[in-house]
Amino acid sequence: MAQYLFLIYSDPALEADMTPDDWNAMMQAHQEFAGKVTAGGGKILAGEALAPATTATTVRGQDTPSTTVTDGPFAETKETLGGFYLIESEDLDAAIGFARVLPVRAGGVEVRPVIDTSAG
Repeated sequence: MAQYLFLIYSDPALEADMTPDDWNAMMQAHQEFAGKVTAGGGKILAGEALAPATTATTVRGQDTPSTTVTDGPFAETKETLGGFYLIESEDLDAAIGFARVLPVRAGGVEVRPVIDTSAG
């Protein structure tokens, strides 16, 4: 089985207007998604929601004399990274199938294979 990182992007303006009922409905939808992954032969290895992009700190120029630290996300975009899942699935086609049913409000999901570095 291969591992895939699901990067969940959405419009932060929509999330800022969420009521507690909206949040609870979204959490319920993610619980249902977890059931679909399991039923489809996959396994969620990790997953978390992230604080808003406005809380991000970006560090650039690592290991150089000109390392900079700035407030805000790495890139300025309308959609921001709001959460992630690390999912084990049979192959990319299966992972894409899971991404199709992942509940995302006005955004999208980037699916990226995880490289197995255990062999050295």
